[in-house]
Amino acid sequence: MRCPFCGNANTKVVDSRAYFEGNSIKRRRECEKCGKRFTTHEKVAELALKVIKKSGEKQIYSREKVYNGIIRAFEKRYCDTEKIEEVIDRIEREILTEYSGEIKSNALGDKILSYLIDLDEIAYVRFASVYKKFDSLDSFIFEIEKIRNDKKNKK
Repeated sequence: MRCPFCGNANTKVVDSRAYFEGNSIKRRRECEKCGKRFTTHEKVAELALKVIKKSGEKQIYSREKVYNGIIRAFEKRYCDTEKIEEVIDRIEREILTEYSGEIKSNALGDKILSYLIDLDEIAYVRFASVYKKFDSLDSFIFEIEKIRNDKKNKK
């Protein structure tokens, strides 16, 4: 692993920890040349998963697309990117245990929404408006009322 500060190839691992329920490893490294420390994360590189679009077309699952969609929903709002990474890890783990290699895009969207509601209600509504293709104010109002009712029922 090259040092991001000086480019030196010689670094040593100072600390290693299982991260997010053992699905990845977080390592603290130190450059042997400049002495600066940095963090790396290791996890499974790619899921063998296909997403079935509404048109029936199958696409290879892209963690980056999911991440970018969530980040877009958080635009101009506080967003803990580490928390988002954890949520995506959880979603991916659920998909791998519940589905056999393929998931419909609406099921993936529903999974994302189920986590967004607990992270940020505004991000939830923003994501839902794109995912569910809101076409009127009534669509927004319906979704907001649904959130309010769910909150009341949880109390």
